Amino acid sequence: MEAQLVKWGNGQGIRIPKLILQELDIKVNDVLNMEIRGEQLIIEKVKFRHRSLEERARAYGGRLGPYTEYDWGEPEGREVL
Repeated sequence: MEAQLVKWGNGQGIRIPKLILQELDIKVNDVLNMEIRGEQLIIEKVKFRHRSLEERARAYGGRLGPYTEYDWGEPEGREVL
């Protein structure tokens, strides 16, 4: 199947036929990876894998958030310990 490269705003684009998108289960806003192999342009759908909490924390240097632990001092009043 042939497609034509066309001007699209300040860039260029290729329209991918609906039948091909359906066959590959590609939908609007899916992330695609593009790679050059020799003289070929390879476009693949990026498959996201669920990451565990530990994997996500490692990606941020072992921290689960930008939070810092604070010492508010000794309990005062009727706090439950």
